[in-house]
Amino acid sequence: MDLESQLKKTKVPNHLAIIMDGNGRWAKLQGKPRAFGHKQGVSVVKKTVDSAAKFGVKYLTLYAFSTENWKRPKLEVDTLMTLLATSLKKELKTMMEKNVRLQSIGDISRLPKRARRELNEVFEATKNNDKLILTLALNYGAREEITKAVKEISEKVVNNEISIEEINENIINNHLYTFTLPDVDLLIRTSGEQRISNYLLWQIAYSELYFSQVLWPDFSEEQLLKAIIDYQNRERRFGKTSEQIEHVDE
Repeated sequence: MDLESQLKKTKVPNHLAIIMDGNGRWAKLQGKPRAFGHKQGVSVVKKTVDSAAKFGVKYLTLYAFSTENWKRPKLEVDTLMTLLATSLKKELKTMMEKNVRLQSIGDISRLPKRARRELNEVFEATKNNDKLILTLALNYGAREEITKAVKEISEKVVNNEISIEEINENIINNHLYTFTLPDVDLLIRTSGEQRISNYLLWQIAYSELYFSQVLWPDFSEEQLLKAIIDYQNRERRFGKTSEQIEHVDE
C-alpha cells in the first residue's frame, strides 16, 4: 500500500509548523559551504508548500530565520537574506497561480531593505489568496514575542484601556504575532534534533511533535506524508481522557 493511500483527508493537520533544520550539515556532507545547503533548502520549501496544499493543510508556518540567527557568520546571514529576496521575487507568479498567501511573523524591521521590499510586495500581491496561508517566521523568537505582548498589555492596563481582571488567554493571543492564526496542530523538526528552539512556544501548547532524522535539504513529499500519517494515528486528548474522546466521537 502506498503512503498517500493511507492519508485520511478528514484528519489532516489544519496548521502545520516546521523547523527546517540541517542545511549546514547537509552541505558539509557534500563537501560544500553552508550557503550551498541553504540554496538547496529553498527548493525544498517550494516542494513542501506544494505538498502541504495538495494534502489539504490550510496553514503552513516555517521557521526561516530566528532572532538568534544573527549570531551566525556574516557571510551566512548575508546569503540567507539574499536568498530570501531573490526567491520571493521568483516565486510570486507561482504563489498567485496556486492561490497561496504569504505573510510573516517576527520583527522584520531589522531585515535588509531589499528583503523587506520584496516581502511587502508579495504580501500585498497575495493578500486575497486563500488556499494555503504560508507564514515565514523571520527575525522571530517566541520569548521576544511573548515579552512584546506583555509590554503591550501592560501599557493598556496603565492607560485604563483594559483591567487586570480582563486579561485572559484571548487577550494574550491577540497581542502575539500569530493572532490571525489558529494553534499549531503538528510541529515537525528535521535533522534529528529534538528541541523547540524558541519557536511558537505559546502556539504549540497542545501540538503533536514529530522529529525527523532527515536533514532539511533531503526532506521530501514522502517524509511529509510519513509525518502527517503518524500525526493521524495519535490520540489528541487536550487534557481529557481516552474515554471522553471516544464518547465525543460516537
